[in-house]
Amino acid sequence: MPTAARSDLRTLVESSLTLIEAHQHPSGAYPASPDYPVYRYSWLRDGAFIADAMSRAGRADSADRFLRWCATVIDARADRIADLVARATGGEQIPADEMLPTRYTLDGGDGDEPWWNFQLDGYGTWLWVLATHATRHARPLAAYRPAIESTVDYLVAFGDRPCYDWWEEHATHRHVATVGAVLAGLRAAAEARDEHGDPVLDAARARAAADRVTALEALVTSEGVADGHLTKWLGGTAVDGSLLACLTPFEVVDPRGPVAEHTYDQVRQQLLRGGVYRYLGDTFYGGGEWLILTAWLGWHEARTGRTEEAMRRLDWIAAQATIEGHLPEQVSGNTQRPEYIAEWTDRWGPVATPLLWSHAMFVTLALEVGL
Repeated sequence: MPTAARSDLRTLVESSLTLIEAHQHPSGAYPASPDYPVYRYSWLRDGAFIADAMSRAGRADSADRFLRWCATVIDARADRIADLVARATGGEQIPADEMLPTRYTLDGGDGDEPWWNFQLDGYGTWLWVLATHATRHARPLAAYRPAIESTVDYLVAFGDRPCYDWWEEHATHRHVATVGAVLAGLRAAAEARDEHGDPVLDAARARAAADRVTALEALVTSEGVADGHLTKWLGGTAVDGSLLACLTPFEVVDPRGPVAEHTYDQVRQQLLRGGVYRYLGDTFYGGGEWLILTAWLGWHEARTGRTEEAMRRLDWIAAQATIEGHLPEQVSGNTQRPEYIAEWTDRWGPVATPLLWSHAMFVTLALEVGL
């Protein structure tokens, strides 16, 4: 790549890091998008991956602040979690509207407007990012232990329940990307060690987490694979861009193994245009190409030695930046259902820009290819 082009990419990396830091709330929360009305909240999933990018880029203090915010949010709900787990253990069917929300106000509240709330992926993702960040930067985990324990209890009890997917859709299904996030978080917690080298979890919780991981792995193998590739949900056949996380970084399957290769091939064949669709048939803002998923594809390509392809993803993402250097959630150059664009624009305004998760994934990919 020409030096000038690499310089431009580095400039966008630096401005992305600056943008994320500038919009981080004093509480430590990252808003999904500061200028998009319904995204002025913090999702555990989006925020955890933003924190992971900051951690990788050496902005460890920013990641620390977000992870402490997560722990504060969960600690404040420890009694609620314990009650939910006890009721489920006693055989009660817990309604979805009583479960923990997927997003929180920036000061840690539940929020008071209707949302598609019951999602499990963020709770697994924050555990995975916390453990990864602590290892990377030698951060002690003792202060996080109560929140880790509560999250593990919650995921052990409910980790295989149907819930909304990454896109807040299809609540009656069990989604493989969600199972992957739960599995990765429980595995990370079960293996985590404190600064003295001792397990973070007590023996009983560690066994429960490990047992749930084994069960979820078996579930994915038996019901989450069709025609050799991972599927959008258990028992289905379609693919979804979020499945890339099950390859890199969660390693639900061997990222270089046959299931990963078939999944990668299907994502490319079905969902890749200039960027990557969420899934075929998407109508949200017409179903365009998503920057986070394009970065995800490149992340997996970089991890598996496909450097040229990964660089193409990086270039494509950078080309979507606005004149201010802001990256949107999706673009409409190859929109699947353009007749739906006006409906969503009338409802919520133009596509969320900047989306902090898009900036974070661009940073992650840039680091992965060596910029």
